[in-house]
Amino acid sequence: MNILFYRYGSICEPDVLVVFQKMGFIVHQCDLEISQKNLTTEQRLNAVASILCEHPIHFVFSINFYPLLSEVCEKLGLLYVCWSVDCPVLELFSNSVRNSCNRIFLFDYNQYLSIHPQNPENVFYLPLATNVNRWDEVLQNLTEKDIQKYSSDISFVGSLYHEKSPLSLLKDTSPLPDFWTGYVNGLCESQAKVYGYNFLEDAISDEFIAVLKQHFPKFLRLENSFTDTDSFVAANYYLGIRTSELERIRVLNELATAHKVTLYTRSNTRLLQNVDCREGVSTHTEMPKIFRCSKINLNITIKSIQSGLSLRVWDVLGCGGFLLSNYQSEIPEYLEIGKDLDCYESLADLKQKAAFYLKNDDLRNEIARNGYDKVRQFHTYEARIGSMLKTIFT
Repeated sequence: MNILFYRYGSICEPDVLVVFQKMGFIVHQCDLEISQKNLTTEQRLNAVASILCEHPIHFVFSINFYPLLSEVCEKLGLLYVCWSVDCPVLELFSNSVRNSCNRIFLFDYNQYLSIHPQNPENVFYLPLATNVNRWDEVLQNLTEKDIQKYSSDISFVGSLYHEKSPLSLLKDTSPLPDFWTGYVNGLCESQAKVYGYNFLEDAISDEFIAVLKQHFPKFLRLENSFTDTDSFVAANYYLGIRTSELERIRVLNELATAHKVTLYTRSNTRLLQNVDCREGVSTHTEMPKIFRCSKINLNITIKSIQSGLSLRVWDVLGCGGFLLSNYQSEIPEYLEIGKDLDCYESLADLKQKAAFYLKNDDLRNEIARNGYDKVRQFHTYEARIGSMLKTIFT
């Protein structure tokens, strides 16, 4: 069976590709977008068409949803399969979601609930996964030098989001009027203190959306959408990112008052204090060493992931690292809190648990082993792709 795998450079793509190949699929890659991020619609169409004309393709696959691919497959009578691994994804509000050719898999259950009614027979829920075999290969060569370099009491690998936050960048140049600055601060501060529930979209006023559009002429819009997306965009691309930025800075600064905290990031770190700030690292070669060598790995989920488990959760556990994560409502569906990982429900709770686990090596290491065993048995890419194919073809 032949697959056209449309690639744009997601870190998940190599792992999914390997699984398809191991299963015996012949995979034809369309990867022009990896090196050329500003492709026109015509260039994308030509790249896809050249492969479709040369090979008998049984279905097209992509990480995340591409309306263009869906439209092409709908016209040609081909299946279009995609696995959404990000939140937010504005393209999921396209009318193309309704096409009968689609088999759309979403990792966040709240995201699934919002999109499923648009195409009930063809939209499915599928959590993310990890490549334990890849991590094992890297970590079997772990050296004493690596251990010395990457060891830390508490570490976090990820963005602080300042460079991705339109509201933060606007604040640096031309801030909102005082009233709306206070409005933003109030909503973000409130949301930052709530775990397991995102209320931003429900709380946003029409007046605030109008202000955002005034200050951001490039306010995101989606052509051919089945609904008004203004509230979704304001909540997730503006307020949600700003909230996540505030939360991450606050968490790291608070923990660093009592413990050695190491951050690996490509973000501006000027607002951090007493945090050992290091450059961003290679996902496939350095990141697993950090996860294994850190006593505590933090997961601070971006607010736009409302219920699901981010890729970081699966990767930390797949590397045999101990994970202390903010609470997400889907965690108990797959992992046992206190046995496979632990969760915090407030900043005070996080500080207390971090201090506890740093003093209890045996328990921390036992939980890390349990988490590793759990994901190795149940939560690999092989398991997820197998589930996906079973859903599609049975």
